[in-house]
Amino acid sequence: MRNLLLAVTAMATVWTFPSVAPAQTTEFQTWLEGVRSEGLAKGLKPATLDSALNGLQPIERVLELDRRQPEFTRTFWGYLDSFVTEDRIRRGRDLLRRHAALLDQVAKTYGVQPRFLVAFWGMETNFGDYTGGFPVIGAVATLAHDERRSDFFRAELFHALKIVDEGHIAVADMKGSWAGAMGQPQFMPSTFTGYATDGNGDGRKDIWTTLPDVFASAANYLSKIGWDDTETWGREVRLPAGFDLETADLSVHKHISEWQALGVRRANGADLPVADIEGSIILPAGVKGPAFLVYGNFDAIMTWNRSVYYALAVGYLSDRLIGQGALVARRPADEKPLHRDDIIDLQQRLNAAGFDTGKPDGMIGPATRGAVKAYQKANGLPPDGYPTHELLQSLRGG
Repeated sequence: MRNLLLAVTAMATVWTFPSVAPAQTTEFQTWLEGVRSEGLAKGLKPATLDSALNGLQPIERVLELDRRQPEFTRTFWGYLDSFVTEDRIRRGRDLLRRHAALLDQVAKTYGVQPRFLVAFWGMETNFGDYTGGFPVIGAVATLAHDERRSDFFRAELFHALKIVDEGHIAVADMKGSWAGAMGQPQFMPSTFTGYATDGNGDGRKDIWTTLPDVFASAANYLSKIGWDDTETWGREVRLPAGFDLETADLSVHKHISEWQALGVRRANGADLPVADIEGSIILPAGVKGPAFLVYGNFDAIMTWNRSVYYALAVGYLSDRLIGQGALVARRPADEKPLHRDDIIDLQQRLNAAGFDTGKPDGMIGPATRGAVKAYQKANGLPPDGYPTHELLQSLRGG
């Protein structure tokens, strides 16, 4: 749906948008005329297109944020410490109680447990505190006009125009993140048009200020992407000595009884639950970090946001909201993130050694993790695919 960290940064700031060069403005206005013509062909009202497009200019800050690369990678523990705080847990528990009647009603209708709805709410906008200060139409139009992801954002622009056209919100009030994520659940315009719901029956779908609409929309989306309220998201587990790390991957699915037979246990050492479901083992911080057994609802969270860290944080926060304890694993005292320059160096050295990471870009994606795992296997190291400073020193010959 969007990059959460960039969205929160953008939402927490009141932006002033710089002017653009006259030539760029003229070219943009010509491009907008094409948008207007296509909008009319799609059946959008002329008044909607006038209110949304007249005087519109590209937002330079949006392009800056779209191209920004983080200086440091975020470690699993750093991510968790930032998003699952004691203050957020306390506040989430209070809101879970305060809105219990509404949340229970939504849960009965859509089959999504209240604690998860509150966890998503907390993760996305800190319970509605930071819903975004960028004009959504302007932001997505800027990104649609830009060549990098023009097709995707042009489609999002027409979804945004449709939302205005249907009267759900005025153009001036349609605020969101720099990438167009909107409201308290941070829906992209296409997610809104596909799943937003009128929870209070007033004829509008208001995910900005109306909690019945916020919760019903989030629950409707989750239910449509496979949420199962008879299951949880997953749990922290303990792996046995000699565990085959090749099986620690979201692509590997085994029945809980199979993981039990392989020696996997709950984090406290107790047996795994007896249930007729499958799960996958993941190691978000490598072999030295915590291990998790995750189920089908974890996949649904990953559909909401493709970050494993995000999905684990939502699940963990939802557990803490109902009184479950902290993780058994503890953050290493000497943990430090990799600098982007270090990741580029690591990628270049892996490529030179015959382990293909693709073009070095300073980002740790599937190709880099695969190359790291292949290097680890070739050198007798635990093949967890997790890049560390120690691994980089090994590649440097240190």
